[in-house]
Amino acid sequence: MRARRSMVLLADGKADRHRYLAKLSSVGSISEEETCEKLKGLIQRQVQMCKRNLEVMDSVRRGAQLAIEECQYQFRNRRWNCSTLDSLPVFGKVVTQGTREAAFVYAISSAGVAFAVTRACSSGELEKCGCDRTVHGVSPQGFQWSGCSDNIAYGVAFSQSFVDVRERSKGASSSRALMNLHNNEAGRKAILSHMRVECKCHGVSGSCEVKTCWRAVPPFRQVGHALKEKFDGATEVEPRRVGSSRALVPRNAQFKPHTDEDLVYLEPSPDFCEQDIRSGVLGTRGRTCNKTSKAIDGCELLCCGRGFHTAQVELAERCSCKFHWCCFVKCRQCQRLVELHTCR
Repeated sequence: MRARRSMVLLADGKADRHRYLAKLSSVGSISEEETCEKLKGLIQRQVQMCKRNLEVMDSVRRGAQLAIEECQYQFRNRRWNCSTLDSLPVFGKVVTQGTREAAFVYAISSAGVAFAVTRACSSGELEKCGCDRTVHGVSPQGFQWSGCSDNIAYGVAFSQSFVDVRERSKGASSSRALMNLHNNEAGRKAILSHMRVECKCHGVSGSCEVKTCWRAVPPFRQVGHALKEKFDGATEVEPRRVGSSRALVPRNAQFKPHTDEDLVYLEPSPDFCEQDIRSGVLGTRGRTCNKTSKAIDGCELLCCGRGFHTAQVELAERCSCKFHWCCFVKCRQCQRLVELHTCR
């Protein structure tokens, strides 16, 4: 399956430019103020934040990379598979429209920044933050809070300041700004709502006479799963004046109001079947499909009824592995023929 394809889109890249940080592998470490000026796509206020927080910027880039990888994992079997481009916007023109795909991209990206900055705090990479020292004492369950609790408050606050500033600079009353800000926050809440307690036992012969615990962020894969569920149940909304301000409300009045943790979108998505350069849709031609599946990854649905090609391909894999003392595993290289199905 093709995860990435390169093409040039004549599109306004303002909608997701902070995610271009993930592409800047050639820049090296972001350790000088001059580098901030060279980062493509940042608005002036983000450049200023970059200069004031140089030590955090590598974490921001790491978070953006994490978001891209997770997006591509979650949508690997869908018609839209979160393909990235070598141009701006990174995810193509799809995210410049107010679709549920854009909602997911914004949510997973803001979550990625919050997650990476939080982990950098806990690992001692950053001077401005460290472990969360507000978690201490004895819990109601009787265990001792100790160790290094992840400083999620700092990670979330930095994500809000850096990621949300673009929308707030436009004026948060526009429909798209309201949508983006809501989904940014939903991404961060996906981490907060899945924070977990990790513990270690202390005692004679492995007994648990004393148990010390700390709060930890969930694996980012769990965050991705949670946001994918929110994507599947996302709410279509429209702007409406509520009192003296504008707010997003469900387009269908029969639907219950969305919560802060739900994803919202303004426009229906295209079907993603055929390539459409103007809309930024790559289509599904040439994508690998599952002949036996009736789900969206099956050839019938993924190929949009166009049919599929079948080819015999030779697959190389390790086999007949043996453990040798001491200490390595030696395997043979085996070849086997498999059928590969690709969309017409």
